[in-house]
Amino acid sequence: MITINITASNTEGTVRQIQETIGGKIVERWGEYVLEVNNEIAKGKITFITFEWGASVLEYDITFLDDISLVMDTSEYNPIHFTYASEGHCFHRFQKENKKRKIEQFQSVIITSKDGGYNYGYFEKNVRVHIHLIQISRVLFLKKRLNDGAILNQKLYNVFHDQQHEEVFAYFGTYNLKLANLIKQFDKVKQKGMIRMLIKEGIVYQILSEHILQHNKDIRLNKQPNTTLTKKELSTVRKIANKILKDVSLDYSVEHLAVEGGLTQAKLQEGFKLLYTRTVTEYVRHVRLEEARDLLNTTNLNISQIVYTIGFSSRSYFSKIFKKKYKISPSEFLKNKQKADIKVA
Repeated sequence: MITINITASNTEGTVRQIQETIGGKIVERWGEYVLEVNNEIAKGKITFITFEWGASVLEYDITFLDDISLVMDTSEYNPIHFTYASEGHCFHRFQKENKKRKIEQFQSVIITSKDGGYNYGYFEKNVRVHIHLIQISRVLFLKKRLNDGAILNQKLYNVFHDQQHEEVFAYFGTYNLKLANLIKQFDKVKQKGMIRMLIKEGIVYQILSEHILQHNKDIRLNKQPNTTLTKKELSTVRKIANKILKDVSLDYSVEHLAVEGGLTQAKLQEGFKLLYTRTVTEYVRHVRLEEARDLLNTTNLNISQIVYTIGFSSRSYFSKIFKKKYKISPSEFLKNKQKADIKVA
């Protein structure tokens, strides 16, 4: 096992200390720094961005070829870590713990340590990980962005306001695919320069908000990750959902999708309810309506053409459920859009 001691006072220093051990080259572009590595220790990249309001994003998209232990001294830098693994897994423990906690794929995790203590992170060899950490410096964040913390429950509120870093906190939450979709958006930003950074910063706010909302929901419902599905089965459910998303017009049946994915219908439904809080049928209807709204907003297709394009056969049914979801009928939506286009012209 390779041990890397982290004594840095910020995210950039953390990555540079990792670089000292695993090698590679750091390249900067538009405020985004990338450590690229391809050697006998690791293959992949570690990316970081720092924002003035006390947040930074640290992204691991890498495979370590030896077991790695990060020993993080919190005397100089002790942020709150909002962690999400969209691929692979890793482990964490506090200084006084003997047992490591596993950070699962698709799981919302929030961790912070005591000031002057140590955090231990572990990466297993030959496991590709894609992990995003939003790291929040509490004093600066509270000063710049947070008001009275009204959206936080009391325990998490206390973590943000523990400016002396006297407490440890660990939340290993339920699975959340909204975070996976937000992270996909974050990674696929194609714009350059300042626009790129502004878009990424906006998505960081959304990711942070989703972590907090998930935490509040889990605490309120006293929920823990609880499912009979294996990680492989959850991954299959996600692939099926992405397939539906890519072509909403097809006639999807629960029976056919279950057979195609090698799952029972019960497991398929359980997976959709866990990851998307919807049944398969509800999910198909939801993504069709989202697609319809986008088509109304970005194309010159009429309503009948859109109904056909998204796989519905009844215009009246489409209008009914569209209005129920968006509080406006498709025809009214289209009229408002046309009026806006005329004003712009």
